[in-house]
Amino acid sequence: MFRAVLESETGSGIYPEKKPQEESWLEKKANDFFGRLTLGLKTRRRRSQAFVERVNRWSEEIHDLTDEALKERIDPLRSRFRKDGVRWEHAAFSFALIREFSERLLGLRHFDVQLMGGWIILNGMIAEMETGEGKTLTALLPACTAALAGVPVHIITVNDYLAKRDAEWMKPVYEAFGLPVGIVTHEKTFEDRFEAYRRPITYCTNKEVVFDYLKDRLIAGPQSNPIQLQIERLHNPEARFNRLRLRGLYFAIVDEADSILIDEARTPLIISGQGKNTYENQVYRQALDLAQQFEDSQDFVIDRIKRSLELTDEGKHHLSELTESLGGFWKGRQWREELISQALTALHLFFRDKDYLVRDGKVQIVDEFTGRVMGDRSWERGLHQLIEVKEDCEITSQNETLTRISYQRFFRRYLILSGMTGTAREVARELWSVYHLRVIKIPTNKPLIRRRLPTRFFIREETKRRNIVERIKELHQQGRPVLVGTRSVAASEHFSRLLTQSSLPHRILNARQDQEEAAIIAQAGRLSQITVATNMAGRGTDIRLDPQAIELGGLHVIASEPHEARRIDRQLFGRCGRQGDPGSYELFASLEDDILLSKQNSIFIRWFKVFLAAEHSLCRSLSRRIIHSAQRRVEHKHYIIRGDLLRYDEAMENVMAFSGRRE
Repeated sequence: MFRAVLESETGSGIYPEKKPQEESWLEKKANDFFGRLTLGLKTRRRRSQAFVERVNRWSEEIHDLTDEALKERIDPLRSRFRKDGVRWEHAAFSFALIREFSERLLGLRHFDVQLMGGWIILNGMIAEMETGEGKTLTALLPACTAALAGVPVHIITVNDYLAKRDAEWMKPVYEAFGLPVGIVTHEKTFEDRFEAYRRPITYCTNKEVVFDYLKDRLIAGPQSNPIQLQIERLHNPEARFNRLRLRGLYFAIVDEADSILIDEARTPLIISGQGKNTYENQVYRQALDLAQQFEDSQDFVIDRIKRSLELTDEGKHHLSELTESLGGFWKGRQWREELISQALTALHLFFRDKDYLVRDGKVQIVDEFTGRVMGDRSWERGLHQLIEVKEDCEITSQNETLTRISYQRFFRRYLILSGMTGTAREVARELWSVYHLRVIKIPTNKPLIRRRLPTRFFIREETKRRNIVERIKELHQQGRPVLVGTRSVAASEHFSRLLTQSSLPHRILNARQDQEEAAIIAQAGRLSQITVATNMAGRGTDIRLDPQAIELGGLHVIASEPHEARRIDRQLFGRCGRQGDPGSYELFASLEDDILLSKQNSIFIRWFKVFLAAEHSLCRSLSRRIIHSAQRRVEHKHYIIRGDLLRYDEAMENVMAFSGRRE
């Protein structure tokens, strides 16, 4: 596998990436069938266990060597990699060396399960490792090994904080092997990015690397090819090749792979250029005024799971009547219906302090998966401008699309793709179907003693919140640290007000406090500490406990409402009970939670309300069934959305190829 990558580098030498391969319907079905058939086989885990035994034997041989003697082993290993490729025996010795340097420089020695995970990642698969099992340290093994073999590595994380933290943390080991590390985060300039991507190992976020790739495609132009770029480079000092950020897509290790490859794959990534406003500012204001006269379920129907709405025939007729006297732009049926649909979307589907913040008079999008602000992003087709009017902000110009790509198409272009996560089993089939990635479950280093407490269900949202505050007060009096997970900035700030009213000291972590993230996380495991956080604390955060907190039972995690996917709940609960530490978690839910709103009128829910009011013993088992049923329904709809996007992108790719353009 790595030999082919090295040959691609020494071949054209210009932007190596995997070319899209057309599969016939029969080939796709056969690949899916046989891939799914073997997803559960344990053959590869047995092979990785044999590999671990070989690493341990090498570790015994080199354990007593001096630092200088260890470093003398690096260059011969690099030569063997270049000559023979990443063979089993060479990789085992590499892992043993990395483990030894890690112990001496970082004070962290890889466990056997981390060696197993590293071997799985090196072989282009997804290692599913329980939260808290040290995925950052695990990634060090395949990244360092591949870089020693001459293969550039991208370690892709979900946010800037983790990219910087992990790179700085692992840097001493990489530098001991003569492998400088690059970091690409949002604030980096072109020169910074150019330099970072030319390092053997680059830590970056998923959005930054995709947008850098799209910018390179724009620079290279629609008709370019490697030979043209090479020739141009020979005689032109300002050649396009010298302005490309990346140097190709070689080997990607995707941290939190299910979040990046699955959850975020519902939305394409688009680069837009400054364009003229499609509509005059007055038209946006008229559209919002008109939209406020439309009735839900009568003039339009909302699908909250797909986050879309559709005008009914009655709504279209109503719109025609309302705009009859306006004339001009409003005479065009297609234009007016699209704009009113967007205006209704701005009013009924996008909310302040949940989907966006207003800072310094500007609308800034909040990433629903990470809880972080995406300051330079905007919604398309006039939606962003309509929300600006809604919030009484200055209206910006509507941008026009220059290029776009979906996550599915981008990540399939890496010559080698692998990853790691704590929650992949629910989407293992989709990871195989879309990316041909197998998921291998890695056992834990120590037995898990994390305790799950029964789900607590309420009819009203306010009743649920009062009970959460009472539960926090109870735990606070015991001295245990508490983490409360919320789904939005608004919800986190509402809980903050409730806690303040109850005289409970706490820290809050959401998109407004992103600069204080490291300090807040560092204190979250202390005695009696209360932390209220959005999804910013749901992935990649390692909350270290005080010894006294461990004695009292460890961190207690409260989910204030169920998320759209079971995996996201599991990530939040995974903040406690890590590496054999004690911990506990519980979910609070109500019939007014977003995920259950669409089921309010079902017969099942009506009967459940009766049982709940009577405090019937059936409620405990029924509550979990209701939540899981709602989550599976949302997960299935999101799966359909991702499939539709991929098929649309593939169709667009064929059209672009026919016209001679790219993307």
